[in-house]
Amino acid sequence: MPRDPVLRGPGPGELSPDSEEGVSSGASAEGEDVGFDVDDGQLDESLRPQTLDDVVGQSKVVERLRIVLEAARRRGDPLSHLLLDGPPGIGKTTLATVLPRELGVDVQITSGPSLSAPKDLLPYLTNASRGSVLFIDEIHRLPPTVEEFLYPAMEDFRIDITLGEGLNARTINMTLEPFTLIGATTRSGMLTAPLRDRFVNREHLDFYGIEDVTEIVRRNAKRLKARLETGAAVAIARRSRGVPRKANNLLRWIRDFADAGGHTAITDELADAALKMLEVDELGLDSLDRKYLQTLACVFGGGPAGMQAIAHSMNTAGETIEDEVEPFLLRVGFVQRTPRGRMITAAALTHLNLTLDGEPDESQRQLFK
Repeated sequence: MPRDPVLRGPGPGELSPDSEEGVSSGASAEGEDVGFDVDDGQLDESLRPQTLDDVVGQSKVVERLRIVLEAARRRGDPLSHLLLDGPPGIGKTTLATVLPRELGVDVQITSGPSLSAPKDLLPYLTNASRGSVLFIDEIHRLPPTVEEFLYPAMEDFRIDITLGEGLNARTINMTLEPFTLIGATTRSGMLTAPLRDRFVNREHLDFYGIEDVTEIVRRNAKRLKARLETGAAVAIARRSRGVPRKANNLLRWIRDFADAGGHTAITDELADAALKMLEVDELGLDSLDRKYLQTLACVFGGGPAGMQAIAHSMNTAGETIEDEVEPFLLRVGFVQRTPRGRMITAAALTHLNLTLDGEPDESQRQLFK
């Protein structure tokens, strides 16, 4: 099976593209433009940080990772196995690729769904060099046979290969080079206890604050060679829902909007016009989020309402509502999940400037208390 190319980390004393001398971080004083210099052509077009120094936010996680990295360097041992969990777009893959660069070792990248049988994992394990990193994204989706095949590889750095069948079958014990397994998952609860306990280090990544996302937007605007005003960066950060990936997507859209109109800089007014065309409000709600809240308020009188009833009224799949719409609305307190169904909150009504058509019947309210 074809494998992803091996990424090699910089050797000792080498600098990553983002750490070149003379390259600024992209921060600016309040009210100033975040522009770019003639040397910006040297910058990597990739928006991913290349070193831990470039990582913005997740300060406690980064501090703990620095400790384990320094300990591994001093002992000359491979980094201990690491599990990263958190919501999508929060930076798990970024950290998984930064750590090998910090150590100057190779990294191989694959994902849980692509490893359907133990034989699919063999090339990664046998080609691993001492101290190298094997990164498995969505590791909770590993089949049970592949997961059990990993156990001796993680603990004893060996694998058992069975040749032949029946009475003529024999087992070959193959020793592996000590390596580091980094797993990333959006659903840590789906990991089995034996696999989860084999990770020495486990880090949870949470949503980012507006200040951190604003700094990420500033830096990435510099890498995209876009001249961005401070107010525009803050506007993007407020609509990102605390997710850097979403902020990057909004930044790319606004840059395309500016380039299509022949604008040389992204001003506050230009960013506001681009975001209005995208139908993303100041809190980050898009058209589907508002449609959900309006349906709950106007059709169901604020609730409670069942998921299937809401989905049919919106003509939208229930899985789409549960996986894409409701998580953020629950996080900001616009929706409540109750045993009777979904209910809209006063904060959501205020945000959308809506009023309920009628209050629920008092006798029904008492019945389900």
